[in-house]
Amino acid sequence: MLKDKIESVLLGVQRPSRYCGGEVGQVVKDKSRVDVRFAFCFPDIYDVGMSHLGMKILYSCINARENYWCERVFAPWTDMEAAMRREGIPLYALESLDPVRIFDFIGFTLQYEMSYTAILNMLDLAGVPLRQKGRGEAIAPIVVAGGPCCCNPEPLAEFFDLFILGEGEDVDLELMDLYRDMRDKGATRSEFLRAASQIEGIYVPSLYDVAYHADGTIASVTPLHGAPATVRKRVMTDMDAAYYPEQMVVPYIEIVHDRVSVEVLRGCIRGCRFCQAGFLYRPFREKSPETIARQGMTLCSNTGYDELSLSSLSTSDHSRIGEVLDRLLPDTDAAHIHLSLPSLRVDNFSSSVLEKITTIRKSGLTFAPEAGTQRLRDVINKNVTEEELLRTCGIAFAGGYTQVKLYFMMGLPTETDADILGIAELAQKIVNLFYDMPDRPKGKLQVSISVATFVPKPFTPFMFEPQVEKAEILRRQALLKQAVRSKKIKVSMHVSDVSQLEAALARGDRRLGKVLYEVWRSGGKLDSWDECFQADRWFDAFARSGLDPAFYANRTRSYDEVMPWEHLDYMVSKRFFIREHQRALAGLTTPSCRESCGGCGANQCLGRACF
Repeated sequence: MLKDKIESVLLGVQRPSRYCGGEVGQVVKDKSRVDVRFAFCFPDIYDVGMSHLGMKILYSCINARENYWCERVFAPWTDMEAAMRREGIPLYALESLDPVRIFDFIGFTLQYEMSYTAILNMLDLAGVPLRQKGRGEAIAPIVVAGGPCCCNPEPLAEFFDLFILGEGEDVDLELMDLYRDMRDKGATRSEFLRAASQIEGIYVPSLYDVAYHADGTIASVTPLHGAPATVRKRVMTDMDAAYYPEQMVVPYIEIVHDRVSVEVLRGCIRGCRFCQAGFLYRPFREKSPETIARQGMTLCSNTGYDELSLSSLSTSDHSRIGEVLDRLLPDTDAAHIHLSLPSLRVDNFSSSVLEKITTIRKSGLTFAPEAGTQRLRDVINKNVTEEELLRTCGIAFAGGYTQVKLYFMMGLPTETDADILGIAELAQKIVNLFYDMPDRPKGKLQVSISVATFVPKPFTPFMFEPQVEKAEILRRQALLKQAVRSKKIKVSMHVSDVSQLEAALARGDRRLGKVLYEVWRSGGKLDSWDECFQADRWFDAFARSGLDPAFYANRTRSYDEVMPWEHLDYMVSKRFFIREHQRALAGLTTPSCRESCGGCGANQCLGRACF
């Protein structure tokens, strides 16, 4: 039996609890009463995947239907994969320990471009043909994907039956309903996919023909067999009415984010020109303080967690954040629950908010100036001034904080050496601010600055921009290291090879499927992990495929070029992105959505103004 084989290898691998299931909160159903089975696959290890809020929401949402069963599947670490291949153990789901290949749906979440090889490896471990055209006309299993990287799924087009664009709470169930009805009528895979393409939010790549110009750019994308010319994302318009679980699976082992999370809002009002998530998740929608408090305390009670995180792209932008905290703090304080607010904004961080959260925690604060000078912050529309940042740090220091983490990017459009040096200068000003305070808090100051390489992404005003080439990024990194003199400032920077490949995949087309297959075939499987990533393997795969990563990562794109994702509608118009790009090059900022509507188009799904 498969269960016996699994048990026989667990004592020989790291953290066997990743692979056996049985946790508090997992959902187990009677197979004889289940109509459709969904394997929710996270293309990374258990410790990462179990931290993902979206997986927890959709897992519970599907399982709320009595006749549908969603189970969890994660990528095995290298030791477990070796044991599985040696003993003939296929990829399996944790709840039933059944092989993934017998499920009706095999669903992946696309969170990060460098996880794509893990998807191919998991399909291979499952014994499912990697390419969609190799799966024949049997209707099952249907290989699907959702998540933010579905905004440009083209590099993965040949491996998936369909993609789910936007928010999945409703569309997943609609898709499963359609599948059940058509399967019971004896439909083929092709018949099901053509019918599924008519559901708003469902993109079936095999129903679109892509033609190319001689220079490698896209000439046209032509829908086939009645598929829509443009596929529009799905949006949940009422966050208070949206499904949210009352129970979550509680792991036996510590995971990356080992806590309860409550989503307080979706979308973002800010319009930072580099930020893909800020545009993909528009329009801006809030939950009421009553809903947030109820959901948070219910989850803490049902799971036993003693940490509650208020999750969003910018939690302090909730219009009633003070009321949210007023409702939560008495209960969390009484229950000794640690309340955390990630994603705080420099320009709306107040002493009153600080007073509320410091009744629970006294850890470091994190802010994201993104650029070292005001000129460059204006270019990227990061409407934060140096004075606001220093004021915020002063409030934090006065409140007893001694650790501040700052996020920056390198290689942003129009960046100069002066902007790089500005990062070091800004960090030093924060150090000076601390030591100039006569009543500074006890404890050692630590200012950490994390500097990522800018990656131009689809559906942002900077999607037309080239990524700065590796040699120049390395020069700028060396310049920054040399400029930081204080031992109180800790600097970390990202590997530039990974950033270039991420940029190539983010803006890539269908031809990159050959590259992904070659990387996987030569051993790529967990490329989001430094221990597994090999840059040469990727660049060799590009060469063998006759493609150049620089064409995708380091090339300026004209406004009239047909983008690989042009036929996918995330409700923010290309016209808006062009206008914002032009404003960026002119150094002009755009107010937040709450101050003035920028006319991006995202409010079309609401039938009203966002505010």
